[in-house]
Amino acid sequence: MRHLLFGLIAAMTAMAADTKSAVTFNKDILPILEKNCQSCHRPGEIGPMPLLTYEGTRPWAKSIKSAVVTRKMPPWFADPQYGHFANDRRLSDADVAKISEWVDAGAPEGDAKDKPAPVQWTEGWNIKPDVVIEMPKAYTVPATGVIEYTYFVIPAPFKQDTWVLDGEVRPGNRSVVHHASVHVRPPGSQWLKDAKPGEPYVPPKTPPGEVAKDAQGRPVDVSNEWLLGYVPGVHGEYFDVHHDPVHRAAKLIPAGSDLVFEMHYTPNGKAAAADLTKVGFVLAKQPPEHRLLTVPVANTDFTIPPGDPNYPGHAEAVFDKPVELVYSQPHMHLRGKDMDIRLVYPTGESNTVVSVPHFDFGWQLVYYEDKPISVPKGTRIELSAHWDNSANNRYNPDPTATIHWGDQTFDEMVFAWVGVIADRNDTLDTVMAVRRGNSANSSPKP
Repeated sequence: MRHLLFGLIAAMTAMAADTKSAVTFNKDILPILEKNCQSCHRPGEIGPMPLLTYEGTRPWAKSIKSAVVTRKMPPWFADPQYGHFANDRRLSDADVAKISEWVDAGAPEGDAKDKPAPVQWTEGWNIKPDVVIEMPKAYTVPATGVIEYTYFVIPAPFKQDTWVLDGEVRPGNRSVVHHASVHVRPPGSQWLKDAKPGEPYVPPKTPPGEVAKDAQGRPVDVSNEWLLGYVPGVHGEYFDVHHDPVHRAAKLIPAGSDLVFEMHYTPNGKAAAADLTKVGFVLAKQPPEHRLLTVPVANTDFTIPPGDPNYPGHAEAVFDKPVELVYSQPHMHLRGKDMDIRLVYPTGESNTVVSVPHFDFGWQLVYYEDKPISVPKGTRIELSAHWDNSANNRYNPDPTATIHWGDQTFDEMVFAWVGVIADRNDTLDTVMAVRRGNSANSSPKP
């Protein structure tokens, strides 16, 4: 009897310990969701269901487990062998194990006193904007058809040079906005010179693989700078990238500039779908020590043959001044397969900044460096990529087509935005003396 009593006590003690240590939503899962998931999974954002509460999360428990175990979520595509990123979204193995254990145990809620304080999200924004600039009137997207890139030139309300620390583009109707970019058009620029302020404008078409040029043979948009954009997976952009006084940087909107909204609309089958996109800025209180420039590295001269499952693309540019690289954003379309971005130094040594072995057009991520990378003068930045134009690519619109550079998703690009910290008075032209793209047939340099 004594042995039976001791055994019963031991079993009850073990059960109590197991109950105390069991994974629950309030104690273990909610902190993971707050840190890694709620930026998308909350009302008004891209996530299909809010994950703010137990009641909202519990019906999706099995789906959440499947998504994190397969590493489908949170979306992150950088090869961990290369680089270290401040915004690395990958869940730790421990977090994945916790979610799996929670779901397998029946997804218990746990004690309310274990809940962390809720994140105070700003409704409608991921930043806290000082200034909001909106398209002056809604644009109506037809139910069907192909819509060329549509531009809206909007005079900026800044009478003096203005420095921007953070920014965010908010589409008015995500169901028809494939992506949106905001550019700075400084005074005197001839880019989109025929566009009327506030009115939708579609520039004249150029032949496949070509870009529009002015009388001097320069691209007509050479004077403008890409400021920020909206694509799936990007919630806001932080121009003071590391919030570090030593590297404090901001983007410049010169006095008297226009903002150009570049809108890529895709019909959703519903008639008269209206969009009213806006952009918000967090302004610097005083001029920063450094300027953040977004450098385009691209190649518009390629021809992808029909059916090719692994066609190579390459682009490169050369830095004419020393800078610090702080982020990069690979970009391709539906046939995009992979991309590597690397720096080749004047010494001949090279450094892979980011490698994306499985490019996903549905998530156009920006990879923020954990620490700025020093880039000496004369360093070459190279993109090496591949496209899959075969029938095995389930996203391929037409494997029988010959593909060139183009704006639409059924065209292609090999392109990256690269953010660099430069001197406050630098411009794209002073930082990048050489911009060129090698044909896709050429081999990348070592």
